[in-house]
Amino acid sequence: MTARSLRSGEAAASPGKRFRHLLGDRSLPLSSQVLKAEQSNTSFLYENVFFLKLYRKLDGGINPDVEMMRFLSEKRGFAGIPPYAGVIEYRRGNASPVTLGHLQGFVPNNGDCWNFALDAALQFFERVLSTGTEIKEIPEPPSFCDMEFSEVPPALIELIGNFFLEMISLLGKRTAEMHLALSASTDDPHFSPEPFSMLYQRSVYQSMRTLTLKVMQLARENVKRLPGEVKEEISDFLRSEQEVLNSFRRILKNKISTTKIRFHGDYHLGQVLFTGNDFIIIDFEGEPARPLSERKLKRSPMRDVAGMIRSFHYAVYSAILKRASIRAEDVPVLKPWADQWYFHVSGVFLKSYMQTAGEAPFMPREKEDMEILLHAFLLEKAVYEVGYELNNRPDWVIIPMRGIRHILKCFHEKEV
Repeated sequence: MTARSLRSGEAAASPGKRFRHLLGDRSLPLSSQVLKAEQSNTSFLYENVFFLKLYRKLDGGINPDVEMMRFLSEKRGFAGIPPYAGVIEYRRGNASPVTLGHLQGFVPNNGDCWNFALDAALQFFERVLSTGTEIKEIPEPPSFCDMEFSEVPPALIELIGNFFLEMISLLGKRTAEMHLALSASTDDPHFSPEPFSMLYQRSVYQSMRTLTLKVMQLARENVKRLPGEVKEEISDFLRSEQEVLNSFRRILKNKISTTKIRFHGDYHLGQVLFTGNDFIIIDFEGEPARPLSERKLKRSPMRDVAGMIRSFHYAVYSAILKRASIRAEDVPVLKPWADQWYFHVSGVFLKSYMQTAGEAPFMPREKEDMEILLHAFLLEKAVYEVGYELNNRPDWVIIPMRGIRHILKCFHEKEV
């Protein structure tokens, strides 16, 4: 361990178990370069050997990014993340240490999964337009309503790309493997799985209800100033308030036999690196805007699954809305195709995830309960996205609104 005294404490660097192995026969210090400066951290690369992340937002206690990656790397041997190499902490007396930085082994990659999916979506649209395939030639896309997954039609495999679908299936597998590693029994109370209870389910519902009412109020305050098409979307959202709340209430229907575990907490395509034939999951910090204690709470890992599925939706619609290589007159033609891409890609991911997770304790025992949880978290995420887009990109409200309509359609089908 290396320490440097500061005015009222010290900054201490502690190497991880694999630090020496990763360093090899190289001599310290290694040359460095600044990679990027983001809202919550600044990153450095050391000769393609180490990757250092310095946190800008400092909280008392271990940062969940360090805590999670150290657990997965050193205690679980999970290979789907960069190897944990060390931590830099500020220590003062008996106070909880403050995480200043996190050292990882560098993993060569082709960029994040967001760009991988965005490129795949653009290629999909190009193939659709160049082949002149009619949407009526493709069967109706599957629904998440009954958690049934039909095979992707051969014509659609050709349009989406077989390699991309194989990689998405692998991503589902790696996601489940991450959750299996996090849910394995342990004597560490910070990572021990905990059962659901009706009290907990009610707290989940109350959180969803509070979010919905907050976003609905934001929508009411802004609807008059919005342009025509967006105004129609938000007006439709406001009319669906009771339907949204009723859909969330399904989580109170009965006690769900499943467990809460530590989970990623901010899982989307941008948090996964693509190596060319596999995936590396990064950034276990959670949502930096949330308090540290909240980011360490155990929840259903279905939240991670829902986050990734919503990210697929954003990827395919971003390819349309950015319109870098798509003509405006082609947009109405491509929107139904975007839904085909979203439903089938999400289905491939979810099917692989469920097959890999199997009968793990965090998977609800009853199929209906699995569907209730996933739909609730998808709807919650989409409602949150409506609020985000209203504050930042009103024209993009169409994406979460289409997601909300699909979940509400499922809700109506269940009620019939």
